[in-house]
Amino acid sequence: MQIGMTLPSMAGGYDRETTLRWCRGVDDGPFDSLACGERITYGNQEMRVLLGAAAALTQRVRIVPTLYVLPMHPVALVAKEVATLDVLSGGRVTLTVGVGGREHDYRALGASFEGRFRRLDEQVAELRRLWSGAAAFEGADPIGPAPVQRGGPPIWAGAMGPKSLRRAARWADGVAGFSMGGDPEQVGRAFDAADAAWQEAGRSERPRRITSFWYALGEGARGRLRAYAQDYLRIFGEAAARALAETPRVDSADALRDTVDEIEGRGCDELILVPTTADPAELDRTIEALARRGVR
Repeated sequence: MQIGMTLPSMAGGYDRETTLRWCRGVDDGPFDSLACGERITYGNQEMRVLLGAAAALTQRVRIVPTLYVLPMHPVALVAKEVATLDVLSGGRVTLTVGVGGREHDYRALGASFEGRFRRLDEQVAELRRLWSGAAAFEGADPIGPAPVQRGGPPIWAGAMGPKSLRRAARWADGVAGFSMGGDPEQVGRAFDAADAAWQEAGRSERPRRITSFWYALGEGARGRLRAYAQDYLRIFGEAAARALAETPRVDSADALRDTVDEIEGRGCDELILVPTTADPAELDRTIEALARRGVR
């Protein structure tokens, strides 16, 4: 199983030094990928800008947007952004796309929340067409640059429900899920559902299986994890945020190691960790915890 790390851009205190230290630390560490998520009506820095910086600051790890809320954006612009990122990284991009769950982000960008699932399917097809060198419309020049990866980067679907999985099985290379609590049983069920959707669609290969979870380490980890989750989920209402903030459970080095091992045992291909603090000491604690897997 490969392990990735997410930039803590959703946490408070994220600044220039955070990007520099985390990107270099992740690239030098035991990680296979570096990820970053997207929100608009929130205090995080913009995903595309951060990933562009990450592509320039790293040499080895893959660069993974987790995820582009594709129906919020013009597809031609996304094709250009992702192709540019692929060039900047030397062909290290894997694109994750989905519809998101926050209507506020759509409204802030002037995009319609309605019909987003249909638009996602159409946009993925258009991305691949544009990356092949086709023009956006008759008489137009192709949208460049050409991606380093022939035909464009692999595309993972941020899909979880049965209908979304059936749609994703028509076009995705993998499925990237999320478990707030890092629950191995929940993760295993999600992988089984993705495999079934691929089989139903007549795919000969199984999907790449990816998942993520929130975690915190060190002194006061439980409180920090709960506070982060509650703030992140506040858009769904205070009561819901307070209740859901009790779900994350990975708040110690032992819990992290055990959860990583259990999720690997469920057939995970790639686990992308999501830290809940911008403190660079958290990256050091994570590397130390992972180094001690199998040592008790």
